Amino acid sequence: MNGAFAFFSGLLFGLGLIGSGMTNPAKVKGFLDVAGAWDPSLALVMAGAIAVGAFAFAAAKRRTTSWSGERIELPSSTLIDRRLVIGGMLFGAGWGIAGFCPGPALVAMGGGLGAAWIFGVAMLAGMLVHDRWLAPR
Repeated sequence: MNGAFAFFSGLLFGLGLIGSGMTNPAKVKGFLDVAGAWDPSLALVMAGAIAVGAFAFAAAKRRTTSWSGERIELPSSTLIDRRLVIGGMLFGAGWGIAGFCPGPALVAMGGGLGAAWIFGVAMLAGMLVHDRWLAPR
């Protein structure tokens, strides 16, 4: 049951990314080009995701298990430290340069987009560097 739930949740997420155009790096770069041909559609997608997420997290705070029966573990820390700020800056720089964030990149990889594969390999390399040398011990 959990596998089917995960599959259909991922499928719905991927279809939403495709339908909103977020798997197209030009769409993301158009949003970030505020001094040029700015495309505000990503802001609308973000606003919709934040609205859905706000309700989902509010509901999750009142539950101990997910719909699929898994234990819910929400982070309790609200600390904004140097590591978080630097990580956010690196994430934003990669997002702006490549035009992908992890979710849309995975969907675009499934569609065979070469640039997404390059991004995916670089993302995995960054995760390995973090886990090997930068993760708190």
